[in-house]
Amino acid sequence: MKFPSFLAAFSLLQVILLMPGLCARKTDSCGRSVSYPTLEERHSKDYCAMYDICGQRSDGKVLNCPYGSPSVKPDELFSAKIQSLCPSISGNVCCTEDQFDTLRAQVQQAIPFLVGCPACLRNFLNLFCELSCSPNQSLFINVTSVSEVNGNLTVDGIDFFVSDAFGEGLYDSCKEVKFGTMNTRAIEFIGAGATNFKEWFEFIGQKAPPGFPGSPYAIGFKSTVPDLSGMRLMNVSSYSCGDTSLGCSCGDCPSSPQCSNSEPPSPPKKDHCSITIGPVKVRCIDFELAIAYILLVLGLFGWALFRRQRERILASDREPLLKSIDEDEDEANLSNMQYDENFALEGHEVAAQLKNGAQLSIIQGYMSSFYRSYGIWVARNPTLVLCSSLAVVIVLCFGLIHIEVETRPEKLWVGHGSKVAEEKQFFDSHLAPFYRIEQLIIATLPDKTQGKSPSIVSDDNIQLLFEIQEKVDGIRANYSGLTVSLTDICLKPLGQDCATQSVLQYFKMDRENFENYGGVTHAEYCFQHYTSSDTCMSAFEAPLDPSTALGGFSGINYSEASAFVVTYPVNNAFDEAGNGNGKAVAWEKAFMQLVKEELLPLVQSRNLSLSFSSESSIEEELKRESTADIITIVVSYLVMFAYISITLGDAPRLSTFYISSKVLLGLSGVVLVMLSVLGSVGLFSAFGVKSTLIIIEVIPFLVLAVGVDNMCILVHAVKRQPLELPLEERISNALVEVGPSITLASLSEILAFAVGGFTPMPACRVFSLFAAVAVLLDFLLQVTAFVSLIVFDCLRAEDNRIDCFPCIKIPSSTEEPDEGMNSRGPGLLARYMQEIHAPFLGLWAVKVVVIAVFVAFALASIALSTRVESGLEQQIVLPRDSYLQGYFTNLSEYLRIGPPLYFVVKDYNYSLESRDTNKLCSINQCDSNSLLNEISRASFVPESSFIAKPAASWLDDFLVWLSPEAFGCCRKFTNGSYCPPDDQPPCCSADGGSCGLGGVCKDCTTCFRHSDLVNDRPSTEQFREKLPWFLNALPSADCAKGGHGAFTSSVDLNGYESGVIRASEFRTYHTPLNRQGDYVNALRAAREFSSRISDSLKMQIFPYSVFYIFFEQYLDIWRIALTNITIALGAIFIVCLVITSSLWISAIIILVLVMIVVDLMGVMAILGIQLNAVSVVNLVMSIGIAVEFCVHIANAFLVSNGNRDQRMKEALSTIGASVFSGITLTKLVGVIVLFFSRSELFVVYYFQMYLALVLVGFLHGLVFLPVVLSLMGPPATTIA
Repeated sequence: MKFPSFLAAFSLLQVILLMPGLCARKTDSCGRSVSYPTLEERHSKDYCAMYDICGQRSDGKVLNCPYGSPSVKPDELFSAKIQSLCPSISGNVCCTEDQFDTLRAQVQQAIPFLVGCPACLRNFLNLFCELSCSPNQSLFINVTSVSEVNGNLTVDGIDFFVSDAFGEGLYDSCKEVKFGTMNTRAIEFIGAGATNFKEWFEFIGQKAPPGFPGSPYAIGFKSTVPDLSGMRLMNVSSYSCGDTSLGCSCGDCPSSPQCSNSEPPSPPKKDHCSITIGPVKVRCIDFELAIAYILLVLGLFGWALFRRQRERILASDREPLLKSIDEDEDEANLSNMQYDENFALEGHEVAAQLKNGAQLSIIQGYMSSFYRSYGIWVARNPTLVLCSSLAVVIVLCFGLIHIEVETRPEKLWVGHGSKVAEEKQFFDSHLAPFYRIEQLIIATLPDKTQGKSPSIVSDDNIQLLFEIQEKVDGIRANYSGLTVSLTDICLKPLGQDCATQSVLQYFKMDRENFENYGGVTHAEYCFQHYTSSDTCMSAFEAPLDPSTALGGFSGINYSEASAFVVTYPVNNAFDEAGNGNGKAVAWEKAFMQLVKEELLPLVQSRNLSLSFSSESSIEEELKRESTADIITIVVSYLVMFAYISITLGDAPRLSTFYISSKVLLGLSGVVLVMLSVLGSVGLFSAFGVKSTLIIIEVIPFLVLAVGVDNMCILVHAVKRQPLELPLEERISNALVEVGPSITLASLSEILAFAVGGFTPMPACRVFSLFAAVAVLLDFLLQVTAFVSLIVFDCLRAEDNRIDCFPCIKIPSSTEEPDEGMNSRGPGLLARYMQEIHAPFLGLWAVKVVVIAVFVAFALASIALSTRVESGLEQQIVLPRDSYLQGYFTNLSEYLRIGPPLYFVVKDYNYSLESRDTNKLCSINQCDSNSLLNEISRASFVPESSFIAKPAASWLDDFLVWLSPEAFGCCRKFTNGSYCPPDDQPPCCSADGGSCGLGGVCKDCTTCFRHSDLVNDRPSTEQFREKLPWFLNALPSADCAKGGHGAFTSSVDLNGYESGVIRASEFRTYHTPLNRQGDYVNALRAAREFSSRISDSLKMQIFPYSVFYIFFEQYLDIWRIALTNITIALGAIFIVCLVITSSLWISAIIILVLVMIVVDLMGVMAILGIQLNAVSVVNLVMSIGIAVEFCVHIANAFLVSNGNRDQRMKEALSTIGASVFSGITLTKLVGVIVLFFSRSELFVVYYFQMYLALVLVGFLHGLVFLPVVLSLMGPPATTIA
């Protein structure tokens, strides 16, 4: 929230100095110097340097008489009044009652800033008490100039001789005192941010022009006295802020002994362990993995040499036996070449035996038996199977009439039951929802030669800002027949002015004030004096920190800023359904239209850049994205259709092309994939589950890429069957051959996708479940509808009917009529696998190199994976051409202030018997380890705590507001009702007229005397009665601690009468957060801090910031990722083990899958892809997809016979071509289309990651896995 200001009196110490003196020169009432005889000077004890009031300036500030006189003994009542404010002064005094009343009236403006630290307040009051009323005033005060006002001489300048010891003591006791309302130090307001006592004194001593706050005459603070002058330094004892009797809190006095024993803030986290080797510095994990790899490679080479030597010995000793074995193997190979024909003719009674006599597992035997029977039945009843399967899916598609698309970011990216979501709901319902943000960033363009952006702070640019503001103020939106303007919806902490954060606030948002105040010079003045100058106060009566309205500067060099940041805070309604902000949304749409149509061309015409955003921008851009990639989707399906048609068909022969082509079959397969996606979406929509844009745009690609694989494998398996067999047998044998591996691959994919349902992010969880059901439906359609379509296509080809026009039949020719599924000759790819690829991998040197290279990449990927950052850049979620892309870039580049941070306290017991108050507050008598003291301490190490400032504390301000010392704050009329400060109505006229002491508030008294309080703490009843007074009290010069505006929504008063405040917040700021890692680390640091404090104080405290809800998932994203990956691998291992009954082959498959996932994470690090729910789901699903690259090869190896090398070569020869063309290339074609998506999210997380998966999976499935199987695959099991 933006905070009120009461700055008209923040330079009050300057006004306080209305004191006495003698002079050596004179100026007239117009300020001109005139000659004047030197008055008699006397500097002695009990003598005054100036006494009484002799006039006043044109702005009403009183001026003292420059005449010395003996000190005066006050009457008893006056003496008591002086003692109440200045206990160090007793006896005679050098001030009249009018002077003392002026002093008291002015210091009461400073007291609320300092009363929380009694030592600072006492030192501060002593300085001005000695200056105003000390009986020995002449000893350290010397009048240096006088002026004539209405014929009377008045003081125009003095020298004040103060010892360095007192100055240092005063400054040291006050330098860390906080002004909680503004999250800053009080010295920023009462000392213009002085860094030592000399700078503070110089600020106090400046003479203010008429009408400006400050001293009416100049004061020169001196630390040495002239020789022989008889003067001495004012050296009243100063109190340390750690004094036992006047001690301050740890937040106001970190150096006090009781605070020095407190636990220091945690230091910044150290860098990762590293080792220095010469000039090179490497991380420990990299070094360890390098050593492990070297040892592994050495062991591998040693083992390879040993095996080669052993084989040579065996070869020389058993050459006759090996020759015999070779002859047997030749016969076996010949038998293998004749497998298709022989096996098919044997019949299907031997369900548990394959071509080489390999023994199948029990599950595989049952599956083979099922697929054999099922294949025959489908071939006999293709129409029934096709119609019934399509009918089921079409019924599911009817659920699409209930489809809804979720675009609200908080519903997409925040998990149900999220801790932060619960905390946000608590914050919004008990305190107030965080306001909506509408923002403009106007920046200068970088210089083409130097590359540096020039300053934007110029007269012309500020005038441009006024022009922009006038157009924004002129926006009139329509909402249900009502006209909505900015003033109707904007945040108004005080009065009727919007809390717009803009440089124009230094001119009260009024163009006429621009010239009157001095143009850009005034703005630059306000950059440094925004806390202390009345003319710099904003139109909404608060100081405007320039860091909130400027960007692109370093340190506090605001004049070098290269950007204006204009922020319009808009009230936010708490509404679970999201319908309470209709007016704001309507205005935001009109605002965005104005920016795009008028403001953007206007700013660009001035050679400036403009980026912009509204609260609803992200949601609107996500909606726009839903239609952005329709063309991409259509093109992808067309490309896939074309590829399938070519892949499924036979080698083109011009004479029979119209028969052997598979265009209609390919088209049917694509339609089945589309139906499976629609069926999945329809099923979930029927149950009220909303879809997301990721589902609409990505699942079609994903299921298409997965589904086409099995289509190709099925068609190729049918084409490998002997022509002599009837169609029923060919379909049956094909299903027996590839059915188990297809089932294994599909089950693995479904399980892997379903595991993504454990991801907490709703968008990714729903995506995973939709994908799992879509893949399941696609698998069922493949083994039902698509098999039926294969039967129809075979019948079509056998009947010489044209592919795309099956009703047209051509006459039979003398050529072989059975084309289509009946081509038996191996293709080019199959010949490559059999004659080149497999023999090449069988070479020992190649095996060693393959193992070494793949293990090297796996170990390197492990090292790289530790560099993967968590997060999801907002720009990636949006379309590439979104205007928000530039906005988020500029936000990181120019913003110099972090997001607000709230520490929320639940169930605060404010009763006098409870210690909760002292556990929370940070003024005197509060616990040293209180919440606010710990926040202040944490702000000293922002690099690790991410806390930029001490917290604004309603509790501290309330206790100070109640304090009898703050006599201008908590006051009451004689009837006991609230009495406002003297400078507010009804004590002061509402039109800004004079405020006299004799008005309706003349009888007001402070709420309490010290005797009414218990250890300066209110009783339970006093707390309960006065808290609403405080929260409704307007801040002003006489009492800057009023809580209205600053703390209006900081306390939940519902049910507080019971003595317990259910919710209250203490507000501070995070440091500027530019990277996703900064946001995650800031949330983690705040969580750890709150947890530690909650345990220490035994209170319920949690941190809240508006961005937490989107970043909570990243706190344990690595745990989520590893857990889901482990579950997916475990599920696939069980499926493999059950189906293959081979622990050995299942372990090898899992090993390869682990390496694929690890390599994929290494690629993520190389490409800069972050770890988030999207990439976690991708990693989990990549396991299911990668199974296809492995399981077919492994299954073919398992059911083959011979030694390991022979079985590896046979597996590649049999199924390798199908894996490459039917799995690798189909996925490659489907993925490449994603590159043309307009959404960066799909390009990064789907194109790049899935392309990497396809390449890595292909290499592991067709290179690494065959080598591993040839070296350590399970032995063949044969039937005796």
